[in-house]
Amino acid sequence: MKNEKLFKEALQYLPGGVNSPVRAFKAVGGKPIILTKGRKSRVWDADGNEYIDLLASWGALILGHAPKKVVKAVQDEAERGLSFGLTNPHEITLARLVVEMVPSVEKVRFVNSGTEATMSAVRLARGVTGRKLVVKFEGCYHGHYDSLLVSAGSGVATFGIPGTPGIPEEIAKLTIVLPYNNVDAVREAFEKYGKDIACVIVEPVAGNMGVVIPEKEFLKELRRLTKENGSLLIFDEVITGFRLSKGGAQERFGIEPDITCLGKILGGGLPVGAYGGRREIMDRVAPEGDIYQAGTLAGNPLAMVAGTETLKELRDKEPYPELEAKTKKLAVGVSKILEEKGIPHTINRIASMMTVFFTDKEVKDFETAKSSDTELFAKFFRALLEEGVLIPPSQFEAWFLTAAHEDEDIDEALDRIRQAIKKL
Repeated sequence: MKNEKLFKEALQYLPGGVNSPVRAFKAVGGKPIILTKGRKSRVWDADGNEYIDLLASWGALILGHAPKKVVKAVQDEAERGLSFGLTNPHEITLARLVVEMVPSVEKVRFVNSGTEATMSAVRLARGVTGRKLVVKFEGCYHGHYDSLLVSAGSGVATFGIPGTPGIPEEIAKLTIVLPYNNVDAVREAFEKYGKDIACVIVEPVAGNMGVVIPEKEFLKELRRLTKENGSLLIFDEVITGFRLSKGGAQERFGIEPDITCLGKILGGGLPVGAYGGRREIMDRVAPEGDIYQAGTLAGNPLAMVAGTETLKELRDKEPYPELEAKTKKLAVGVSKILEEKGIPHTINRIASMMTVFFTDKEVKDFETAKSSDTELFAKFFRALLEEGVLIPPSQFEAWFLTAAHEDEDIDEALDRIRQAIKKL
């Protein structure tokens, strides 16, 4: 078995045999797979097993695997050079597209990951406001930056505690962690600490506790309270950017943040992140302004051309209604299969994102998400994998569809899921 052999070798050289913890399948059990190829809606592992891919590189591949235009652009650019360390014209092209498509962004700075984007956005917010405190929401993941990798303590409005060893308590205490979708908790936090809050950072649709959709007034109230108190509102659209619509969640909900963080789809499958916002805020970033941030490989030409081809395709073809219809078809089909088996579940979905929670509760925050039966999910995951359907190896993640998924793929996935469910 090549998968097993490769993973055994990986364990000798990589912590846990992986470069990102969830890839080790610890939450679901069983041996992790090693992927070697992807085409359109399918991936293949080292043993040659084929899977219908509903992970899509954690949402980065909205056009599917290896779309021809993107691959050709990367190949052509690689012939010209892999990196320059100075500005290349493709940075300007992609920046112009981002400004054109994302409603609140007038200027943008490219970085190499979503974590870099959120880290830089928080620093910018603190620099602009001259304040220290950051408000985030329980269950929202904003990368592994110290100030944001914290969990909630007890109480409604509480200072964060370190989410991992290595984060000093002094840093964690600069973050206030609140329940997602809880407007009263946000109001209370601003009543107590408003003059010291630099920013509120939020996933406008949560994707990292599984898909959790904002209640009607939640984002509106965040916008009102931050404006009223002189704080900045940061939308972490690393997942939702260019996925909920061509302008992301902010276009879909009609709410403009002060700073937007982007990643995943922005790079068309290559590593990239970005943060952007109004001109007067972004002009504070060095070298224009006094708030420092830099990156040797930022604006890498291969990532820029991959992102450019991806965004042009999304802008020109707007595949969003079709993507949403396919996601609805998949969600309804999965729900019907689970109902037939008598398995309690809740499915949250929006645009081309969905999560199957193994709970009969309405999932509207991290507390209700955690009511899911994670042992049942682990069995579900392994059964699907055996039948050739790849979903995220964690209960608390989003499934993603791509423009490469045809109706036939959805039908085949549902047939495979039905066979998998019979084994539960």
